[in-house]
Amino acid sequence: MSILRRAALAAALLLATVPARAMAAPVAELDALPVAAVVMGDSFVSGEGAGNYSNVVDVNGVSQGFPGWSAANSNAYFCHRSPNASIFQASLPGIQNRFNLACSGGRPYDITSASSTRDKGRSVKSQIDQVRAVAQTNDIDLVLIGLGSNNSSFSFGDVASKCANRFIADAWTGWWEFWAYINGPVEQDPCTSDDLATAAQVSSATAETITALRQLLTVLDQVDADHQHRIVLQDYTNPLPFDVLPSLVEADGRQDDRDKFRDLGAARYAAGCPIHRASLAPGHQFSANLGTIVKTAYTTLAAEFPADDLVYLNVQQAFDGARLCEAATNPATALATPVRVQDGPSGVPLTSLSGKDKLDIKRYADTCITYFQTCQESWHPNVAGHGVLGQCLAGAYAASAHSVKCVRQSNGTIVVSAA
Repeated sequence: MSILRRAALAAALLLATVPARAMAAPVAELDALPVAAVVMGDSFVSGEGAGNYSNVVDVNGVSQGFPGWSAANSNAYFCHRSPNASIFQASLPGIQNRFNLACSGGRPYDITSASSTRDKGRSVKSQIDQVRAVAQTNDIDLVLIGLGSNNSSFSFGDVASKCANRFIADAWTGWWEFWAYINGPVEQDPCTSDDLATAAQVSSATAETITALRQLLTVLDQVDADHQHRIVLQDYTNPLPFDVLPSLVEADGRQDDRDKFRDLGAARYAAGCPIHRASLAPGHQFSANLGTIVKTAYTTLAAEFPADDLVYLNVQQAFDGARLCEAATNPATALATPVRVQDGPSGVPLTSLSGKDKLDIKRYADTCITYFQTCQESWHPNVAGHGVLGQCLAGAYAASAHSVKCVRQSNGTIVVSAA
């Protein structure tokens, strides 16, 4: 509990009409609780892409470590909770304990219900049940929430796979050739905005997100020891640029608007951005739509819960100038992870597709579909990216404004200001 909050509580106690001795025990109990920060939601805040993942307690209370590359993706471990996630890298004065309850692939459904009870869910309890457990022994002062990119209408993973697969199929096969992954034929046209999420789907996702967050805010008000906590609703940043580097526009005399451009396909894969140039603008519109979902949730819930300390954190420009294929062809210099696949569940990511034929490519893609953990980290913030998001979170935690934006400057400096 912060000094200001302790002072406020002390003042309230002095004004109370009940005997001081009767109130002493509750005050001591509150002061004895360590002050905690909690992160809830999906892969963007769980630490996906940042590696060194922690064990995760499953729905049966069993701690799950890495189960192997060929294990079921429903295993709790594949929530991919990283100690390098933004919540752990952020400077948060006064916070003593930090808890990562987020889960890669998390949906609004998973906030209120066990993820294991839905299709493609993971074997973990509802995030509300998990935060109740934390609140029993901690005074929660900060809750970071990343929610909205996955829902019953669309998911970030499916969107990313769709656009990457279309590009790879177009690069390695001709329009006259039939080629299908395990899940069926693959289109070769660039993604359009409606391919990613229609207006109706965004509207449905917004309502779904708000409903889950409304229940979460109600529970937080019930279980938090001193009933004072800042809730940061963070949106999303795109891992890809508005256009690729000039050196990635053409290879062997071919651009990506014609059939079979394998050299170009291999070059973009190596750089981490296997995608049509024409798909990039729809991808950024998709990211903006996710921002709209989160901001609408903030506006709606701030009105419904006027006593709660809600903050909207806009991070859509947090990776400016450091996205994949934006400033360099070496993905290690970017703030996001490159697309990487494996040849079977080997644990060895492929960094080059040069010289591979279409049957090789199909085998790699089928591996991703069958064992999603082999490609799950693709197009997420890396360790450095989560470090940047940690700076964004620190700014939102300290801000007096309740709507803030986090922008990366051309010199790499991160600036958080009122939005």
